[in-house]
Parts: sequence; C-alpha cells; structure tokens
Amino acid sequence: MSTFAFMRQACSRLARPPRPRMSSLHKAKSPDTGQPRPTINNIFTRQQRTFSTLPSNLIFRQLFDHQSFTLTYLLGDKVTGEAILIDPVIELVNRDVNLMQDLGLKLVYAVNTHCHADHITGTGELKKRIPSCCSAISKASGAKADVYLQEGDRICFGEQFVEALSTPGHTSGCMTFVLKPGDRPIMAFTGDAVLIRGCGRTDFQEGNSSLLYDNVHGKIFTLPEDTSLYPAHDYTGQCITTVGEEKKFNPRLSQPKEKFLEIMKQLNLPYPKAIDKALPANMVCGIYETEQTR
Repeated sequence: MSTFAFMRQACSRLARPPRPRMSSLHKAKSPDTGQPRPTINNIFTRQQRTFSTLPSNLIFRQLFDHQSFTLTYLLGDKVTGEAILIDPVIELVNRDVNLMQDLGLKLVYAVNTHCHADHITGTGELKKRIPSCCSAISKASGAKADVYLQEGDRICFGEQFVEALSTPGHTSGCMTFVLKPGDRPIMAFTGDAVLIRGCGRTDFQEGNSSLLYDNVHGKIFTLPEDTSLYPAHDYTGQCITTVGEEKKFNPRLSQPKEKFLEIMKQLNLPYPKAIDKALPANMVCGIYETEQTR
C-alpha cells in the first residue's frame, strides 16, 4: 500500500459522528492575557480533579512547556492503545513520543485547538516520527492539516472520543474539545477561549471580543458546572478549573457583555514576540522552515 493510501485510510477513521439517533518564572505579565506569570515555586500547585472521576479505560496526562506556558494534553484508550495529543509543542516532541512509548500508546491524531501565535506546533514533526498519525485543526483556521474539523465532529481514539465545538473569538478558527463518556461532558479542552481566570486576547488573527463572549457563554458555560476545563496556556501556576468556577470567578467572562467588551478593549497588550515565526509555521502544520529550505 502506498504511503498516500495508508494515510488516507488512517485519516478516514475520523469522521463526523453519526448524528445522535433521534433517541512563569517571574512576575512579568503574559503578552497574551495580561495575567502575572508564575514563580518557579508555584507552577502547578493547584490540585487536579481526582483520577477516580475519569473513565477507567482512559489514560490522561497534562504536560507543560516552561518557555511558552503551553499545556499539552495526552488522552489514550487503555483497551486499544490509541491516543490523541492536543496542542503539542515542536520543541517537546521527544518528550511526547517517549511518554507514549512508555505507556504503550499509538498516536492516531495530533490536534490543535487553534492556529497558535506563541509557539510552533509539534504536529508536523509528530507525523514524521509516527507516519500513522494524522493532524487535525478547525477548517475555519485556514491552516494546513490532514483533517479539517467542524462543529459536532468527533475525534475518535479507541472506544472513546472528544467532540469538537466551534468557539471562535480569540481567533477565527478556535475549537473546544469535549470528552463525553456516556454522552455526559466531564472534561473540555478550551484552547485560549477560556483560561483559568482569564481568556485569550482578541486583537489579532481575526479576533472578535463579542464573538468570544457569545461562544463561551453559549457553548462552554452551558456545560455542566462540574465539567473540568483545561486551557491551552496558564501563566499563574494553575492547571485546571471548572465551568462553575469560571462563571463565578473569571474577572472578564463573569461580567456582563458590555463590561467584558470594555475590559478587552483596554488590555493594551504588547505585540506577541513569537508570532512572526510561529504563525507562518503553524499555517503549514509546523514545518515552515523545512519547506522553505527545500
């Protein structure tokens, strides 16, 4: 079988689900959020949701990049060994590959919540290392990938899946991925739409504060209040929150819409220092430099 045919066969496993039958190291502010960065001593001291609440056949790891403060998520199925990675970072591909080998997992999808501006995605490099892996991103992002996602699509790994919600606002192509065992949401990977006590900026990449607010309140804050939320970044030394917490305590998103819009308008954040390198690379699955040198 040719490589192309093999890749098509692998990628065809992701499909729109059958629709349900009627039945920081210092205190400088983050350029993305304006939140204080953490000290080295308080990174990830917040206690995570107990593993006993997760499905017994789920392997879950939250991974952290100290340079870009990016959170990467590994979800694996214990029965089949299939796994997905959400928001991988190119410099940490070795870490991710080694961890999957240790856990006996086979990567089937490397997924991005959006086209990032603060780091280069690891999806292209992961595909080189693991030929059976397919990349996936929102169709609205305009970025290159094997699989283009839309609202309601499911990314399947073994007997499990995450469902895609279209939640643009930070960028035009943002998605949130919801783990729904038994069709009840228990975890949501929100990208930059909802951060812990914050949200992503909306002043570039076709950002729209009004759209962000509407999507968060209409699609994420309508999930059960005990749904765990896992963002793509954290700058305050935390690693998990819940729908209920953010509805109550998020200093931006808990406000009425007009107040939220005023807050976002007055952020005055600096130009993202990595955007000129990261964005072009992420538009081509993180392999911009390789293609440029061919």
